[in-house]
Amino acid sequence: MNTRRGIALKLVSILLFSVMAACIKYGREVVPTGEAVFFRSFFAIPPILIWAIWVGRVGEMVRVNSPLLHVNRGFYGVGAMSCGFLALGLLPLPEAIAIGYAAPIVATALAALILREKVRLFRWAAVAVGMVGVLIILWPRMTVLTSGDVADQAALGAWVALIGAVIAGLAKIQIRAMTQTETTMSIVFWFAVTCTLASLTTLPLGWVVPDWRAATALVAAGLLGGTAQILMTESYRHAQASTLAPLEYTSMVWGLGIGFVIFAEIPGISVLGGAALVIAAGILIIWREHRLGIDTAKARAVKTPQG
Repeated sequence: MNTRRGIALKLVSILLFSVMAACIKYGREVVPTGEAVFFRSFFAIPPILIWAIWVGRVGEMVRVNSPLLHVNRGFYGVGAMSCGFLALGLLPLPEAIAIGYAAPIVATALAALILREKVRLFRWAAVAVGMVGVLIILWPRMTVLTSGDVADQAALGAWVALIGAVIAGLAKIQIRAMTQTETTMSIVFWFAVTCTLASLTTLPLGWVVPDWRAATALVAAGLLGGTAQILMTESYRHAQASTLAPLEYTSMVWGLGIGFVIFAEIPGISVLGGAALVIAAGILIIWREHRLGIDTAKARAVKTPQG
């Protein structure tokens, strides 16, 4: 393992995902959500194929042991991606990213409810703190609930982003189950394929021919997304998950910078304060899971007879 290389790969992948989100936001001004999902998914496949050929893992990439698990993963993934892309078209970039941070917090709660994982008081407290942070971010956008004014696009976008985060949490739970039978290469490849096919069902709803600027941004989003997925996967070969997971929150820095420079977006105090709470809660959960992993390993070492 090479921890520095793993950290570098992870940081670059986060930067590429952030730029990808900006490309989607730009393209969403022209094309509908379903078409944006198609570009993101279809053009992510070539980098994945090139990578699989390069490392000699094509067979591993196409191998499927549990087709139903891939279908379920695709269902949740398409839902989360669609909500996320819709929100990007309605919200400032930093705000959409901040609300998306709720996904791992939701996943922790769902792991206790669905997978019956043991979640103790410390992590429940972290989940509660994270949800308070989400509510602080959403508070200025409560008008869509209090007044029923769905014409308030920013308010609608905030709630769509939250729904997307919940669905993304469900997707994370699904991935945990898939890793028991499926390889990472297979999960990544077939997710891109299933999202591409699912997005085509929205074609009758009215796709448009984008101008060259929007088309370039959308194609770039797919290529960047596929490349970022590869770099993120490779990063976990060189460093422990507990070391890399907190780096996810550096996307807020990129989101703030890109949002300000490209879209002239300046987040409010509620977004920054709420994001700080959500990030703190996420890091606490990651730290606690890391400590539990260490304690479990020590317990197993004690029980193992020395020969």
